[in-house]
Amino acid sequence: MVVEQFPKLFGTNPVVHGLVGGLVIAALNLLGASLVFVWRNPSERALDGALGFAAGVMLAASFTSLIIPGIETYTPSGSPFPVLIGMALGALFLDRSDMLVPHAHYLLSGKRRSDAANPSDTVPVADERLAGVVLFILAITLHNMPEGLAVGVGFGSGDLETAIPLMLAIGIQNIPEGLAVSVAAINAGLDRRFYAAFVGVRSGLVEIPLAILGAYAVQSVSALLPYAMGFAAGAMLFVISDEIVPETHTRGHERIATLGTIFGAIVMLYLDISLG
Repeated sequence: MVVEQFPKLFGTNPVVHGLVGGLVIAALNLLGASLVFVWRNPSERALDGALGFAAGVMLAASFTSLIIPGIETYTPSGSPFPVLIGMALGALFLDRSDMLVPHAHYLLSGKRRSDAANPSDTVPVADERLAGVVLFILAITLHNMPEGLAVGVGFGSGDLETAIPLMLAIGIQNIPEGLAVSVAAINAGLDRRFYAAFVGVRSGLVEIPLAILGAYAVQSVSALLPYAMGFAAGAMLFVISDEIVPETHTRGHERIATLGTIFGAIVMLYLDISLG
């Protein structure tokens, strides 16, 4: 039903579809960020479970909507290498970017995780609030980039049966992610009302143009499609493994985070089957 109605509502131009997809995921990020108005003090346990859910959705989406279709449908020879090369490049891009924008592992606690072995070296954000908040916003913005790109690449492929579940999956996982980053910013001292609005604008500024760019790029150079799908998948897998999983396993809530991950994967698989 959704797949059939989508072109009736938005036409058949994949770049326009990419724009719509970017708007949808940015709006759901804003929705998640705005939850701090009604859920003013979410517990660490609840947020770890929510972030685990986001990781599960992204994990399943990386395979069902990017890696597998990229190999089976969009590589003429059926070779997995274009997608695999793209995955390696996506992970490498995030890894090198993280070297420029240091990790901001204080999503829930208001503290930045130290790279030093001595736990006493962990520095409260209050002692370096401005620098910490700036780094945090840069890091989260960086990690939103592959999500917008993935949606654009999905729509650029012209396969709505793959692109729409991917858009919904990334949009759904943007809700707990938006909430988590709002909580982190509040812990760091930012005003609740200001940041809830800002995170939505910040998300749109990076996700919407990247969704358009992803759709345009693969439409203009079709040979890029399997590489782009692999790139987006590799970048998302890097974020899951390097950021979300460690973040949800540092406060003693590993079980609820793991259950959230499994539930997120189930939701994504259901979306893929029911809409695909």
